[in-house]
Amino acid sequence: MRRKLKRNTFAKNTFFMSDEEIIALFNCERTKEKAFRIIVDKFSRQLYSRIRAVVNSHEEADDILQNTFLKAWRSLANFRGDANLYTWLYKIATNEAFSFLRANSKKLSVSLDDDNLRLDFLTSEIGDSQNGEQIRQRLQKAVSQLPEKQRKVFEMKYFEEMKYDDMAVILNTSVGALKASYHHAVKKIEKLLEF
Repeated sequence: MRRKLKRNTFAKNTFFMSDEEIIALFNCERTKEKAFRIIVDKFSRQLYSRIRAVVNSHEEADDILQNTFLKAWRSLANFRGDANLYTWLYKIATNEAFSFLRANSKKLSVSLDDDNLRLDFLTSEIGDSQNGEQIRQRLQKAVSQLPEKQRKVFEMKYFEEMKYDDMAVILNTSVGALKASYHHAVKKIEKLLEF
């Protein structure tokens, strides 16, 4: 009975392990698979949400998530720690999602049906639920009209609430360029939404 309790307590505590602790487990052959299960458990939900914002179906997002973790499994031994583990995985997931889109010649789409999305700069315009739905649809259309770079930056900053430093690592650009892109994206969206 005590042994089970220890395992359950350990399972709960693994979610709060630092990147360094997880990498150390992964680098030990005996605990490699356990470390990777921790990574999958800890980051699956966030990575799935990111991928799902890019592709249209659950099945596609699920396949891309699996590919993301396969690529991570193969490359984790070479993880340098320049960025945090989530940022590194996010970059892999984003690249996999956009590679999938290019390979399948589909347009980028942003799912705005999720009730958890923040629409902070639109709140003054939202009255009843019908107006809110109309504004969500207008926002979806406006975001889809942004140039690809601005669309990526807007999605990462606005929907994913990423820090500019993490975005700079993922997109391989400067924080200043990201801030400018986000600013231009917001201005274009405001104009498209006729504020």
